[in-house]
Amino acid sequence: MNTIKIKRIYEDPSKNDGYRILIDRVWPRGVSKENAKLDDWMKDIAPSNELRKWFDHDPDKFDEFAKRYLKALNYKKENLMEVRKKAKDQAVTLLYGAKDTEHNQGVVLLKVLKK
Repeated sequence: MNTIKIKRIYEDPSKNDGYRILIDRVWPRGVSKENAKLDDWMKDIAPSNELRKWFDHDPDKFDEFAKRYLKALNYKKENLMEVRKKAKDQAVTLLYGAKDTEHNQGVVLLKVLKK
């Protein structure tokens, strides 16, 4: 399997990104679709609106957020397989909009995909 990594969508696209997938349910503010240079937008793999609003990017809630998101990802096996399949042939970069690079859905999703 090639590399799967995470990156803020606000960082400049790179040739090393490979296949770029937005993993947010809501389009990130201030990013034009042209500048995003996306190959895919997987809204279905993102946390639900309810979970996203409950978490509200609060680092103190991250452990519980991760547990709830992992549980939700059990129902997204097809989406996970799709990402893994892409990563067999090329690098894949999962893009998120959160400012916190340690406490976001990308961190959780990356761990799941690398298992």
